[in-house]
Amino acid sequence: MENVDGDQLANPLEPAVKLEEPSESSLADKAAHPRGVPTAEDSAVTKAEKYERHGVEDGEEESPTKRRKLDHNQGNEDVEPTKSERVKGVAPIKPEFLVHPPGSKGDKSATVADDDAAEGAAHVDQPKGGDRVKKKEKSRGQNTNRNFGASRDEVGLCSTRANNPEFSPAECRFGSSCKFEHDLRKYLKDWKRHDLATFGSVCPIWQMKGKCDVGWKCRFVGSHSKEILSGDGKNELVLVEEDRGNGHTAVPGVSENGTMNEISTQAKIDLMKRDVQTPKADRYNEWIELSGKEIEERTRKEAKIRRGEADEVETGGQKVNIEENRARYTEPPFLPSEKRRIYFGPETPVLAPLTTQGNLPFRRLCVGLGAQVTYSEMAMGLPLIQGQKSEWALLRAHESEATPPAYKPSSAVVKGYDNAKDFKFGAQIASNKPWQALKTTEILTQLCPYLRVIDLNCGCPIDLVYRTGAGSALLDSQGKLEKIIRGMNAVSGEIPITVKIRMGTKDNKPNALKLVDRLAYGGQESLELGSGPSGTAAITLHGRSRQQRYTKNADWKYISECAALINEYNKKGDALADTGREPDGRSQAANGKIYFLGNGDCYSHVDYNTHLEEAKVDSVMIARGALIKPWIFEEIQVGQYIDKSASERLALVEQYVRYGLETWGSDEMGIGTTRRFLLEWLSFAYRYVPAGILEHLPPSLQDRPPAWKGRNDLETLLGSDNYKDWIKISEIFLGPAHKDFNFQPKHKSNSYEIEAEG
Repeated sequence: MENVDGDQLANPLEPAVKLEEPSESSLADKAAHPRGVPTAEDSAVTKAEKYERHGVEDGEEESPTKRRKLDHNQGNEDVEPTKSERVKGVAPIKPEFLVHPPGSKGDKSATVADDDAAEGAAHVDQPKGGDRVKKKEKSRGQNTNRNFGASRDEVGLCSTRANNPEFSPAECRFGSSCKFEHDLRKYLKDWKRHDLATFGSVCPIWQMKGKCDVGWKCRFVGSHSKEILSGDGKNELVLVEEDRGNGHTAVPGVSENGTMNEISTQAKIDLMKRDVQTPKADRYNEWIELSGKEIEERTRKEAKIRRGEADEVETGGQKVNIEENRARYTEPPFLPSEKRRIYFGPETPVLAPLTTQGNLPFRRLCVGLGAQVTYSEMAMGLPLIQGQKSEWALLRAHESEATPPAYKPSSAVVKGYDNAKDFKFGAQIASNKPWQALKTTEILTQLCPYLRVIDLNCGCPIDLVYRTGAGSALLDSQGKLEKIIRGMNAVSGEIPITVKIRMGTKDNKPNALKLVDRLAYGGQESLELGSGPSGTAAITLHGRSRQQRYTKNADWKYISECAALINEYNKKGDALADTGREPDGRSQAANGKIYFLGNGDCYSHVDYNTHLEEAKVDSVMIARGALIKPWIFEEIQVGQYIDKSASERLALVEQYVRYGLETWGSDEMGIGTTRRFLLEWLSFAYRYVPAGILEHLPPSLQDRPPAWKGRNDLETLLGSDNYKDWIKISEIFLGPAHKDFNFQPKHKSNSYEIEAEG
């Protein structure tokens, strides 16, 4: 491999100095210099070298554990060797691919901490009572101690010059006081880093579109610029544009870059100035407050009756009992609109909403590999209402996510469902108050034309979210959660409302079954008001509690219990429809039924099909399984394991990089952003152990492999748990990292200093 200057780079997998066995003269040094032990900072190749160099030699004393194993085997010489038994929690790698000698302790390089990163940073609870210890205050929240440095030009080029010919710039309103460079040649020579030699030195964006949006800032600008002789006899630098004839049709709401749900700058400004009106949300929030006061008053009067202080209520000069009084309430200002029909089935595996890793390029990669439903990263309601640019960026989607999901119903056609008008992408939001959730929902319906559903997050374990009362905190405020779902359903127009929940907040105290029942049939307060079901179109249950870490398997038995309740509810709805007494569709979930999805520990097509058959869920949502091997959706489609070669996996990395450059740009900042999110993905992808080197199938998501080597050097590199090796992989496509760029894996961040809970 060559660097950008054409110099030959040393292969990191081939050490310059060959390792040799120490001579007898060097044995005396062993007492003073003990043999090296692989550390967490060693790369995969370094570990292999150290084990090779420092294996157990003749004359060395073996460990007592190994001696016991050998002594035990000495009396069983006549026993034929068999396939090693599967050990719980350990990936069963074939002996020839193990780095350490068989029988030794081995190095379990992976930890469970990075699994919590799939849904954000680990939450931290303070000790209770007398165990509280004063500590220096630290920044709380999602990986607040992680600093990625900067990836930008030393001096930036003024935007008035960025996309224009050298002698025809736009006018800069700041003039000579502008802090950016106006001299194009000086910028290219002194301030901009040299062009990259990757991708054949051709800009991937320009190669695809015939135009590069970042112009002169592009790190491949040499491939789409030239010097021409201008009319006054001077040489002028100009950008080259070509018509690629891609035939990209102008679809409403889809940009030239193929992105959708990308709201304008003016809309964000209007949100910041509170100029965007939400009349439905405002009226419904007023009714929520009023009905809450009415229920409070009725509860107070009923308490008096129970205490014997009163057994009747005087109204209008007449005596009426409490049952009649209970029927008096203020009706909601309007009914929900009838919803667009959606469908979840065995052929629609779902990519979970993933914090940080669930970005547009990764979702696009998964859609290409067979994901049928996708969700945005969790977006907080209040920042969306306030027009924050960073939060609205989470709702951007690619046009491939506007295509219909797979649809092969096994029985009758789903009533009212039009697959041609359906699409894959849904938005997930989090809010801790009804007014925030309702306003966010109404704004989304106004500004985002491509939303399959709006999903309320009631499972996020992040401490910063939980302490505000949002995310999984709503599991302990089920009355409020139901109000939020009802209100969202009332103001969302034709967009269905769904919800993602956990088993509960505490271990051994699940309350999801009670919540599922409440969402399906309505809580006691709603029944008193005559409101009926909540109108949620789908419920996704993650089979873990908030307190539980990923050391335990997801509880699919509990998921099946909740699925049975929903299936019973749907049967009752079908029976009503058969008798011609079907209730008003506006007050019901889309299709008149509720879909139920399970989530947790799905890592193969075998897991997927088992959950469908045994838990009786409509579909399965996949999170970590997709991060570790995105082609799990491909496996589900073909119904078999796919042993991706190292070169095929590297091709997926290249595809991700191309998508990243299209999304974030090919300038210095765009390349830095692409590199950062690529490394975030590789922090999960390295954990993939190829099916071809496993002794037993199916693989388990919870298994952690001992130190192993691949079938070739590239496979070994892709399986390295050292983030420096991940940076090497990124440099294959993005060149050397910027001098100020920094990356720290989540599991090495102070955000993962987890204290005991409860």
